[in-house]
Amino acid sequence: MAEAEIGVIGGSGLYGMAELGEVEERALDTPYGAPSAPYVLGTLSGKRIAFLPRHGQGHVFLPHEIPFRANIHGFKQLGVEWLISVSAVGSLKEDIHPGDIVIPDQFIDLTKTRVNTFFGDGVVAHVSMADPVCGVLSGILMGAAVRAGATAHAGGTYVCMEGPQFSTRAESFRYRAWGASIIGMTNMPEAKLAREAEMSYATIALATDYDCWHEEEEAVSVEAVIAIVRSNAALAQKIIKEAVPEIDGESPFAGSLATALMTDPARMPQKTKERLHYLIGKYIS
Repeated sequence: MAEAEIGVIGGSGLYGMAELGEVEERALDTPYGAPSAPYVLGTLSGKRIAFLPRHGQGHVFLPHEIPFRANIHGFKQLGVEWLISVSAVGSLKEDIHPGDIVIPDQFIDLTKTRVNTFFGDGVVAHVSMADPVCGVLSGILMGAAVRAGATAHAGGTYVCMEGPQFSTRAESFRYRAWGASIIGMTNMPEAKLAREAEMSYATIALATDYDCWHEEEEAVSVEAVIAIVRSNAALAQKIIKEAVPEIDGESPFAGSLATALMTDPARMPQKTKERLHYLIGKYIS
């Protein structure tokens, strides 16, 4: 039986969920090492929630240092099917103001050094990422954001850069020319791994700045990001509280691997099969 139905990954400024009841911490070990922190399990609106701060307790992981595979696998071990990401982002559009909420529906992955798959070592799988965000979950989050009183934008493309440095001005202009809406450092490979784990994934993106393209605004700084994120952390929790009662049933992506696995189970190395048990066990048993 699942210990949690819904997972929440907290980004910069969101390191806990005050609304949770019946709270307990759960430290997990995974085939990919330890997650960013112990998971906080609790109840919200009658649903079991698992919360994890992606940067660790005290914000100790740079974006490329986050143990993405361990984090997602830990949620899988807990039985999570619906995964909400909360992330601070820069705005690439004039009409997305600092303090606004964006529920993106697309990603451009510009990361360079991060392992972005659970597969390999004798087991090959290719999941579809044409629509990387769960439309059901993002729709729920958008409705919740409106009810929570947020200035919210439905859809948009999130550029995920490697970091940890912020963009150059030339890079920021390039992303705008692509038509992207927001830029951040953490949603990839998170979204890809969530799809491989057959979870619904969607992001509550908290716009904190205009990156560095805006001629009338100061370039992004840590001080600016933290100031906005702190003011929006309570809003993010309010959105989640509004959304949770509507999240129910099996994820639409519960069968994502059914047509993605390429390797004959008879040829899969035993050690790899054991490592991938939570992901592919139902397909090869």
